[in-house]
Order: sequence, then C-alpha cells, then structure tokens
Amino acid sequence: MTSRRRFLRLAGLAGLATVVPAGALAGHVWVTAGRGNVGRVRFERPLAVPPVATPRRDAAGRTVHELALRAGTTELLPGRSTPTWGANGSYLGPTLRMRRGDVVAPRVRNDLPEATTLHWHGMELPAVADGGPHQLVPPGGTWQPSWRIDQPAATLWYHPHPHGSTRHHVHRGLAGMILVDDDRATGLLPERYGVDDIPLVLQDRTVTDDGGTDTDGIDFGGTDIVGLLGRDVFVNGTWGPVLRVTTQRIRLRVLNASNARVYDLALADGRPFHLVGSDQGLLPAPVETDHVRVSPGERVELVVAVRPGERLLLVSRPPELGANVLYDRLAGGDDEFHLLLLAADGQLAPSAPLPTRLPAAAPVAPPPPGRPDRRFDLGDFTINGRTMDLGRIDFAVPLGTTERWRIRNRQGVPHNFHVHNAAFTVSGATAPDMRGRKDTVFVAPGAEVTLLVSFGQHADPTRPYMFHCHLLAHEDAGMMGQYVVVAPGTEDQVNPTNPIPHPHP
Repeated sequence: MTSRRRFLRLAGLAGLATVVPAGALAGHVWVTAGRGNVGRVRFERPLAVPPVATPRRDAAGRTVHELALRAGTTELLPGRSTPTWGANGSYLGPTLRMRRGDVVAPRVRNDLPEATTLHWHGMELPAVADGGPHQLVPPGGTWQPSWRIDQPAATLWYHPHPHGSTRHHVHRGLAGMILVDDDRATGLLPERYGVDDIPLVLQDRTVTDDGGTDTDGIDFGGTDIVGLLGRDVFVNGTWGPVLRVTTQRIRLRVLNASNARVYDLALADGRPFHLVGSDQGLLPAPVETDHVRVSPGERVELVVAVRPGERLLLVSRPPELGANVLYDRLAGGDDEFHLLLLAADGQLAPSAPLPTRLPAAAPVAPPPPGRPDRRFDLGDFTINGRTMDLGRIDFAVPLGTTERWRIRNRQGVPHNFHVHNAAFTVSGATAPDMRGRKDTVFVAPGAEVTLLVSFGQHADPTRPYMFHCHLLAHEDAGMMGQYVVVAPGTEDQVNPTNPIPHPHP
C-alpha cells in the first residue's frame, strides 16, 4: 500500500541525507527502514483466541479469577521457541469477563523471577486495588484486591506496571483483556465470543533466527525516540493469523498492547467499517470510517461486514504521527503491516442489523464555572518539567467533580496520555480515534488536546493514581505523575509527600 504521502516522506529523507552526516542517518534510519511485514508474512495459521477464564465464588460471594504469572516459551514464529511471559500460560493471559454489579477479587500469584504488578487498565476502582507501581508483588507472592464493578460495558485490559520495568514486562507478553458486561448493551452487537465477537491483542517484536527477541530500542535514547518498534506484529500471539468468518458481520475488539507502535487500522480494499466502541465503552452511535488510529494502551471496537467466500485483510497503514519527516520515520510513521486475514465461508449466517443508536455513557460534563484548568506539558521524558517520584503527590482532585485538562506536547516526538481511574471526553473531537469516553489519547508533536475528565467513585487521600505517557519507554524514563481523589473541600489537606513512598505488596 505505497502511498504518495509515503513517497514524499522518503524523498524528504533523501534530501536530508545531503545535509545530515551519513553516520547519523545511514547508520540508523536506513538500517531500520522498512520494518513493516508486507510481502514477508504468510497467512496460514488459525488465529489463537485467548480463553475466557472460569472464575469461582468465594465464601464472601466475590468473583475470583486466578491469575498465575509465569515464564515459559512460545512458538511465535514457525519452528522457533521464544522465551515469553504470560498469565496462566506462556504468553498473554486469559480474557476476564466481569459483570456490572459484581464484586470481584482477582487473585494474582507471581511465579516470575522478578517483582511485578498487575494494573486493571480502564477500571474504576479504589487506588489500593489499582495495581500501579505501589502494589508490587514479590517473586512467590500473592496479591488479591477487591472492588465492585460499576461502569458501563467496555473493553479494558490488564498489564504489569512496575516503575522502571513496565516496558520489559509487557513486551515479554504479560497482557490480557477484560470485558465488562452490562445488561443495557446485551443483544445489540455481535457477542458470541470467539465466533463473531473476536479479541485482537496486537504486539510487535523482532524474533531472531535462534528464537530470541531483539530488544534494540526498548530503553529509549538517541534516535530510538519512542522505544521499541518490532519488525513483526503478532495478533493474540499468532504470526500470519487467519480468522474463519461464519457470519455476515463480525465485531473486532482491538487492543494495542505494543510498547510504542501506533497502528492505523484499515481494510486492504479500502471499504468502510463501523467504529462502535472506544476505551471506556460504546459510542452513542456507530461511526462509519475507513481507518482508525490506535496508540499504545488504546482499545477500539469495530464491526466489519463481509461477503460470502471472500478473503479480506485487516491492515495497519503508515500512521499519521504529526512529526517532521525524520522523526516520523523513526517513530514508525512509514511502517505498514498486514495483520489478519478474514476468510469468509461460502455461506454466512445472518447477523442482526447494526443499531442506529447505542447505550453509551453520557459525555463528561464540563467543570463548574470558576474551576481552573489543569495544564500538562509533555517533554521528552517529563511532565510539567518533572520526572516521576513515587514519594510525591502532584495534586488532589475532589470526589464527584470534573476537571478540564489541557495536554500539550512540546516535543517533536509523538506521545500519548493515560489517566488511571478516570474517563474523559476529548473536547471538540472529530477524528474517529478521539470519539467517545476514553482513558488514553494520542498527542501529536506540537499539538494540544483538551480533556473533560471524570474521576471515578473512590476517595483516598494517601493512595495515589497515575497519569502518564503510555509509550512505555517514556513512562519508565519518568514521564509519569500521581494524583489522589479526596473528599470535597479537603484538597489543601493532602500531604504532598506520599506517606507510602516505597512500593510494597
């Protein structure tokens, strides 16, 4: 899918080569050019679908999912055994289904050789249960938080969050989906898991000839401006996946679980599809589009119509990142991938018509008059000029209110921005990837996005939530801060020195 835009980028780089020293450009840019898989991937393997975990009820009536974090090996490329990490298996983890109104108590056992955490990304829950860097689980240890599910139907996920090591733990494979079910959303969209409702976990990596993993760039520095960008993309751990389609419409729940790569999802023939859900749940109505950008940590729900007997590719086009021609290329802006082959049966079971309206949560309301905006300037690895300090509370917000946050990327490199325990609406959003209630948003170089933010239902003046860039090398380098949610009127009473300065189980 070579485009005029891509040609102009390459021409621009050729021009830069006349003024930039050859060692700087040829030594890195051209060696790492063409990381896409077009022409290299063979679609021959059935798509692996993560199993749905079977929970149990404990004596208190809580829903308990058992998750054992362990190291193992996985055949990611045919004939090669790659060291990986997973939950209840060697790579990735099971899908957790949680119903609105349930009290859940997932039990996490760490059988890894390193301390880690498990963060429930997108979940509204008490800070003590969030699974951020303060809730480290040591090797051989167990952690069991508990909370009540009280948010609309949504596609969430879980992943490690140990400060300074998140990029390594996620890249090794510790990630899985959480599907929150809500009776209001039942029966409106394809919902037979693994049949017409399909989870797609995207992770990129470079597998070496001996089965190892090339982690060049994972530490973010020099010309590795966003962190690790892999040569291949694995969908649910499958290289060259084929999904057999048996119905007229399918729902694809896509999670970008990559360290740094931004995808621009499209169908190879350019046909439109419908975006029906974002990070925090369903949209008010399906949005017809022919592509949608997904940055690390974001989720989208797509409904695709297929015809009998056809073979249709889901692809990632070179994404528009908004950087200059050189930085755009270094950040993966010229990379193109073929992701998944949809292979339709000759006869397809009928699917219900796509609804014209969906039971979305209301947009986040603007803050009350007179409440000042919060401003966040994103630096190379700083937010508002500061790096992460586990012993510092950056600010407090009162329970039950909303705030206007202005996020400005002052650098020439792409960033995104994720807020724990929050849902936000992007003010003035028109692009598909900015629609609906979200918890993670892409912020292009030089751009500013305005968020209307709501902060969940739980107050705790000492236990913080995080806000950070979700390009994991940036996060680990210090591009993160902490806030607490407190009873209204007590914001000024919060101790800015976190009384829990050291992570512990």
